[in-house]
Amino acid sequence: MPIRFGDRSTFAIEVGAHESPRLRVVDLWAADVRLTVHDNVAYVPSFCHLMRRTADDVNRGEIERSPYPGRSPEETYRLLGEGDAEFRERFWFMRWGETVDNLSPLAYLDGDLVLMFSFFRDTHPNPEQLGKVFVARIAPETFVKTIEDAVDLLTRESG
Repeated sequence: MPIRFGDRSTFAIEVGAHESPRLRVVDLWAADVRLTVHDNVAYVPSFCHLMRRTADDVNRGEIERSPYPGRSPEETYRLLGEGDAEFRERFWFMRWGETVDNLSPLAYLDGDLVLMFSFFRDTHPNPEQLGKVFVARIAPETFVKTIEDAVDLLTRESG
């Protein structure tokens, strides 16, 4: 039975079975949507390193502020997608390898951490989700704690 950290409606990490000593089933959730629909087996050392780096960035407040104040997150996502690629890259988020290479996650700080993402693969198992922008808001401290708790478990149990 998976161990859940966080809340699926905002952001959650569910740690499941061992596939090998360094491979582990890990499901990520945001906005009540499972993100890891194509690949939920993580290579623990790299995955933990990437998650920690993201948590450190959030903890230090090194996430960009809203690029379009007063606009909805959905509109912000669309505008970033239509704009300059170099500018958009400043908002890339959760670049955690193969587990999330099926979606385009972006984020900014606006009091809360605002997570925005959409799925882009034609092989996405839920076609009605393709191209739809999903949004979740979470307190930065809660996001960081969710990652830290999951990383602690993953590293402790990976030997």
